[in-house]
Amino acid sequence: MPTPSEGYRIDGKRVPSVTTIIGRFKESGALLRWAWNEGREGRDLYAARDKAADIGTAAHAMVEASIKGLDPEGCGQLQALDADGQSRARNAFQAYQQWASMCRLEIVEQEIQLISMQHGFGGTPDAIGRVNGELCLVDWKTSNSVYSDYLLQLAAYRQLWEESYPNLRLTGGFHLCRFSKDFGDFAHHYYSELDGAWQMFLHLRYAYEYDKELRKRAA
Repeated sequence: MPTPSEGYRIDGKRVPSVTTIIGRFKESGALLRWAWNEGREGRDLYAARDKAADIGTAAHAMVEASIKGLDPEGCGQLQALDADGQSRARNAFQAYQQWASMCRLEIVEQEIQLISMQHGFGGTPDAIGRVNGELCLVDWKTSNSVYSDYLLQLAAYRQLWEESYPNLRLTGGFHLCRFSKDFGDFAHHYYSELDGAWQMFLHLRYAYEYDKELRKRAA
């Protein structure tokens, strides 16, 4: 989820978000390859990007609406699509509902802003829930693939939650719910542990501070 407008703060001092830390060191090759392919096929870069994002974004919005007890059909993101896009978004949402019903998903917290006092960063997980009775982290993504930075993000969110609520540990692992950009197809990915991802994120957290200082010296 996006960083709140006021940012994350510890004793009045702003600290970076999970996505800011990961984004500082994110490899951009996949984005460049996608842009090159769009140009090679003669498609308008920004039109292709917006159309691709809308279907998955609409499905994601329908999920959030249903969790909040609102009518998924009333989502502005859904209404903005053409008939084919709406159909694809609805199919993705229905597939998500089937999965949620099958595993008895219960949302406990949604978009709760958390701060790590120990490591100095903040983040807002999509949701904390129970799957088959086990407390877990649930995240929604709109993309055609699962990328390694998603796993870093999930691992960092676990740290934020368990540091803030040490008596409510996430024994049910991590559930990544993905809606593809192009077609809105739904896929569920489960990870029982992400210890390696947490270690990598922790290294990036401290590299972020060194990088910030070096950028100042190099300016």
